[in-house]
Amino acid sequence: MMPLMACGYQMVGKETHVPPGLSSVAIPTFKNTTYEPGIEIQFTQAFLREFILDRRVNVVDRAQADSILEGVIRYFTLYSVSYDQSGHVLEYQTTVTLDLTLKDKTGKVLWDQKGIFETQWFRASSSALTYEANKAVAIQQIGALVAGRIRNRFFYNF
Repeated sequence: MMPLMACGYQMVGKETHVPPGLSSVAIPTFKNTTYEPGIEIQFTQAFLREFILDRRVNVVDRAQADSILEGVIRYFTLYSVSYDQSGHVLEYQTTVTLDLTLKDKTGKVLWDQKGIFETQWFRASSSALTYEANKAVAIQQIGALVAGRIRNRFFYNF
C-alpha cells in the first residue's frame, strides 16, 4: 500500500478576507424607495441566492447573524433606446441604483457603499404580459450582477 502524500492543493474559491468572527450574515428585505413595485423582493432574492450558493458564510436571520447586509433601492429608470422605422419602441434600457451597508451585530458599520448601479436592456412587446416578463428578467439580471459583485467584495476586498 502506498502512503498518501500531501501535494499542497486547496479548494479553489474558498479563500476569504472576511475579518475573523464574521461567519454568518443576515440579508433582510431591501427597502424600495422607487415606484417600481416588488423590485426589493427580486434584489433581496438575488443577494440571498448569491450568498447561500457560495457557502463561505451562513445566511441566517438577523437575531443569529454576525453581520447584516442591508440594501436600499434608490432609483429605477426606464428609457426607450431603439425604435423601428414606424417609431415603435423595440428595446428599453433599465437602470437600478442602490445603496448597501454591512454592519456587525452591534450595529457598527463595516462598509457602506452608495450609488451602486447596473443597467440592462430588454425587448419591447405589444403584449403587456410579455413586456412585464421581459422587464422582470432584466431586473433579475441586474440583481444577480450586483449581488455577484458585492459577494466578491465581501469575500475578497473587505
